[in-house]
Amino acid sequence: MRAVYRHVERHRVSRIGWLRAAVLGANDGLVSTASLIVGVASAAKSPGEVVVAGVAAVVAGAMSMAAGEYVSVSSQADTEKAELAREVAELRDLPEAEHEELAQIYISRGVEPETARLVATQLMAKDALAAHARDELGLSDLTGARPVQAALSSAASFAAGAVLPLVVAVAAPRAMLSGAVTIASLCGLAILGYVGAKAGDASPWRGVVRVTLWGAVAMAVTAVIGRFVGAAI
Repeated sequence: MRAVYRHVERHRVSRIGWLRAAVLGANDGLVSTASLIVGVASAAKSPGEVVVAGVAAVVAGAMSMAAGEYVSVSSQADTEKAELAREVAELRDLPEAEHEELAQIYISRGVEPETARLVATQLMAKDALAAHARDELGLSDLTGARPVQAALSSAASFAAGAVLPLVVAVAAPRAMLSGAVTIASLCGLAILGYVGAKAGDASPWRGVVRVTLWGAVAMAVTAVIGRFVGAAI
């Protein structure tokens, strides 16, 4: 009896959705909270005020990320549903035209016309809507919009990223607060950039440099503005 070989692959594209939301949320949480803390501290505020500002930034930022991600992904989901509904109507009213449209897609990819029409016939016989959703609209289970998942992931990752500068702000002496938060946040950004790049099978050092550089710029700009505003008031 011949053994049946099954070729199983795990593609990283299957985690693009949650990975994007997680990396964006953690990066935003760390950078925005650290920048706010450094900015407030640069304005010569008391440690208590700095911590209160940091906590407010974590809560407001997490809720904002969740709401924004939910609205954005929900809009995408609504568009996908509308496109699928239109495709259902076209399959019902114009099955021959839809069959030819699917065949032409395969022909444009290099399949022989006769073979392309045979493939279109077989795929439509099995699941016409799935075939058109995948090959005509570019929709699949891997890329489908999931608003709740995206919102929860964004909120949780934002809070997780914001914890580091907030904890350092609570623990660091007043004289060292800005420097300690900056150094700890840059280290956190470097780790985040490395992990995110490795998870996506990209160059880890490029991810480290990109994330750390822009995080440093954000904190430096906020610190300068905070110092000027603090001096003015």
